Amino acid sequence: MSTKNTILIAEDVDINREILVEIFKEQYEVAEAENGQVAIEYIEAHTDNIACLLLDLIMPVKTGFDVMQYMSDNGLTNSFPVILITGDNSKETEEIGYNYKVSDIIYKPFVTNVIMRRVKNVIDLYEHINNTEKLVAEQTKKLEEYANNLNETNELIIDALGKIVEYKDFESKEHVTRIKKFTHIMLKYAAKLYPELELTKEKQNMIVRATALHDIGKIGLPDSILLKHGELTPSEIEVMHSHTTIGCEILEYFSGMNDKEFYNCCHDICRYHHERWDGNGYPEHISGDKIPFPAQIVALVDAYDRLVTRHAYRNPYTHETAVKAILDGESGVFSPKALECFQLAEEDFRQLVEFSDTISFV
Repeated sequence: MSTKNTILIAEDVDINREILVEIFKEQYEVAEAENGQVAIEYIEAHTDNIACLLLDLIMPVKTGFDVMQYMSDNGLTNSFPVILITGDNSKETEEIGYNYKVSDIIYKPFVTNVIMRRVKNVIDLYEHINNTEKLVAEQTKKLEEYANNLNETNELIIDALGKIVEYKDFESKEHVTRIKKFTHIMLKYAAKLYPELELTKEKQNMIVRATALHDIGKIGLPDSILLKHGELTPSEIEVMHSHTTIGCEILEYFSGMNDKEFYNCCHDICRYHHERWDGNGYPEHISGDKIPFPAQIVALVDAYDRLVTRHAYRNPYTHETAVKAILDGESGVFSPKALECFQLAEEDFRQLVEFSDTISFV
């Protein structure tokens, strides 16, 4: 049996309370309140036991309106159903009652069978809705847990694909991990500087996850070019540049995924992270804000990481030298927004480069 098995009758006329008690005493526990103050005190002490409140409007000390206001002020309007019992059948009374979310209005004098049936219907409906909401909440929680597990699995797959590139391109070891860390830092500042971009925590995390696939197209490059020691020839450079479009071809296999926003983010970063603000990038030579913002960010952090990483044909730049090279346009012209974020993030980047063993990505 439900713990909500008490009908509270708030009515100042003794004979009316007695009539109502007689109607409901066989099916429910019945509590009585001779005025609004007593009703409020009972509600405070026994909220979880009340199946329904039968509430008269005109009472001494505190009225039925006071009781409804108390319930509204204390977030109790959905704790149990309220049925007004009144002799006032004016439209104003109805409007006030329903504004306070009462479930029904029963007018005096009472008709025993009618009031019994209407009160029972209200209680049954409330319990049905309450139980349904609990079931929905439980199912929603299960779905959220499933979605979280699925997201964790998807992220493992995505990171694994990124690691494949790292194993294939020996000079890129831990490149994917660092790009995720740098991007996370940049987006933190971008969210504060540019609220119009609506970079919520969820969107930031999505972009960070998508960066893991920015170089996925390198899987399709010949080892003779990808692993070549020394500078590439013009034709080899052209092949190297094709990793952006090859990556998008690989991503096409994921185009049917349910999360279209995430897929589009992966695609944009993969295809456009080598574009430059002035149009001198590749593969499409687009410029300005035609470059998707996530790609603008990854373009800069990718260039920075390449500068501070050791390569077969050169030693790594120091952090300070790399920062100057980025700001001077040595690796191309980056978006003003990305550059502003980079300048604010410079100390974070320096610490990440110098103490990478002790800094973890969250």
